[in-house]
Amino acid sequence: MLTDHEPDNPLQAAERDIIALGIAAAAIIMLVGTGGSVLPQAMEAVLGEGGKPNAILVNALLLNIALIIFGWRRYRELTREIAERRRAEERAQMLAATDPLTHCLNRRAMLAATEDLRARAAMRGEAIAYCMVDLDNFKQINDIHGHSSGDAVLVMLCERIRAQLPREARLARLGGDEFAFVMTYPSGHAERIDDLVIRLFESVAEPFRLPEVTIELTMSIGLATDHDTDGTIGVEADAATLMHRADMALYHAKKQGRNRYFWFEASMESELKFRNEIESGIRRGLARREFVPFYEQQVDLQTGALVGFEMLARWRSPQLGLISPDIFVPIAEEIGLINELSEQLIEQALVDACEWHDSLTLSINISPVQLRDPWFAQKLLKKLVAANFPPRRLEIEITESCLHENVGTVRSMMMSLRNQGVQISLDDFGTGYSSLEQLRNLPFDRIKIDRSFVSELKQPTNRSRIVEAIVSLGRGLDLPLTAEGVEDEEILNALKAMGKLKAQGYFYGQPEDANGVRARLKAAGKLSGKRDDAAEPQGSEDGDMLARYRTARP
Repeated sequence: MLTDHEPDNPLQAAERDIIALGIAAAAIIMLVGTGGSVLPQAMEAVLGEGGKPNAILVNALLLNIALIIFGWRRYRELTREIAERRRAEERAQMLAATDPLTHCLNRRAMLAATEDLRARAAMRGEAIAYCMVDLDNFKQINDIHGHSSGDAVLVMLCERIRAQLPREARLARLGGDEFAFVMTYPSGHAERIDDLVIRLFESVAEPFRLPEVTIELTMSIGLATDHDTDGTIGVEADAATLMHRADMALYHAKKQGRNRYFWFEASMESELKFRNEIESGIRRGLARREFVPFYEQQVDLQTGALVGFEMLARWRSPQLGLISPDIFVPIAEEIGLINELSEQLIEQALVDACEWHDSLTLSINISPVQLRDPWFAQKLLKKLVAANFPPRRLEIEITESCLHENVGTVRSMMMSLRNQGVQISLDDFGTGYSSLEQLRNLPFDRIKIDRSFVSELKQPTNRSRIVEAIVSLGRGLDLPLTAEGVEDEEILNALKAMGKLKAQGYFYGQPEDANGVRARLKAAGKLSGKRDDAAEPQGSEDGDMLARYRTARP
C-alpha cells in the first residue's frame, strides 16, 4: 500500500531502487576491503613466498564479486524494463488520443488540442478557426461498396485534408464520417480560411480511386471562430463552445442542400433551438392528438360539382398556433415519427369521411417512409375495416420521388390496395423521377399535375405547354387527371379548355377542418348521416370486402 511519502509514478520509484543501489555499493566497498588483504596473500602463495590466504577472506571476496554481478544484472534488467514500460505507456497514451483507422486525434484529444492552440494564438494575438467536416450520404458508400471501401475512403480523405492544412493545425476524427480541424489565422483575415476551405472542396471533388471501384462524394463544412468579423475578440469561446457552434453551422450547410460551407451566425443557434422546440412539440403533440386533418375541395371542372376532398395535415399547437406541414413533416421524418403521425391522421380522416355523402372521395398523401414498410397495405386496409369506410371512396397519392427507391415493394403494395378497390394516384407529376415505362407498368388510376406547372397557365409560355402535354399523355394512357393549385379564374378557364379534369386549389376556398367541412356539406345536403358507429353496409361489394378482410391476417 502506497504512503504519502512514496512517489505516485512506479517507474520513478524503480529508477531510484535503494535495494539495488545499496547492494552494489556495499559489495564494492567490501571488495576493496577484502581484496586489499586477500590479493597480496594470493600472489605470495602463487610465487611460493607465503602460506595460503585466509579462507574466510577468500570466500568474502568471491561473495563480493557475486554481489557486484548480481547488482549489475538487476540494475540492467530494471532499466530495460523501465524503458519498455515507458514505451508501452507512450503507446497507450497515443492510442487513447488518436483514431486507430486514420491516426487523427479523437474527440477527447481534440478538446485539449484546441485549448492548447487557443492559448498560443492568444499570446500571439491571432484568431482560432474551428472547422467541422461531414461527408454527404456516406452511409450509401458503406451499404453499396462495403465497409472496407468506406474505411479506405476515410483514410484517403484524411490524407487530402492534411495536405492542405498548415503544420500547426490539428486534425481529428470525431466519429464515423465526421472530422474536424482547428488552426490559427491572422485576426480580421477570415478570407484565408475561406480560401483553404475552397481548396478542400476542390481536393475532395477528385474521385477516390480504389482498386475495385472509383467513388465520388461531396462534403459539408461548418466553421466557427473566437473573433468577430472585424478582427476583435468576440464573446469568449472555449473548445467545447467552438465545436458546438461549428456543428450548428454544419447542420445549416446540410439543411441548405449539402456540398457547401457556412460560418456560424447567432441566428443559426436560434433556428436550432426552434427546431428542437418543434421536435419536442411533435412528441408531445402525438400523445395529446394535436395533429388534425384539414380538407381541400376537389371539383369537377366541367360541372363545378364537388367530388371529394384531399386530406392535409395541420398541427394545432397550444404554444405555436396552427402550423403547416412544411414545418413539422420533415422533422417528423428525421426523428422517425412520420409513420405514427400519418396513421393518426388517416384514422381520424376515415372517421370524418364516413359522414360525407357516398359519392365523395377522400385522398390522402403517403410519405416515402410509409412506402418502405412492407406491411403498409395491410395496415391501411385494417384501418378501413375499423372505420367501416368503403375502399372505393379512398384514393392514396404517391409522389414520383417514391418510385425510384424500391419499385418492387411499391408495385406489390399498389396491387394489394387496388385489388380491394382503393384508387392510386401519381402525385406531383413532372417534378420527380417517373418515366413512361413506370406509368405503363405500375397500376396508377390517376395523374395529378403539380401546382408549379398549373400556375404557369396565367402566362402562355413554353413552360405552360407542359400542362397540355401532360393532359395529352393522360388521354393516351386513359388516365384521369387532377390539376393542383387552381388559384384564380384565369387558370380555371385555361384548364377547362383542355378537357375533362378534376381541380383543387384556393380558388375554391381554403382548406377546412372537419367541423368546417361538416357545415359545408350539411348546407349542400351532402351529409350521409352515418357516424363512425354506423352499421356496416350490407349486400354491397364494399361490405363483402370488409367482411372478408376481417378474417384476414393483419
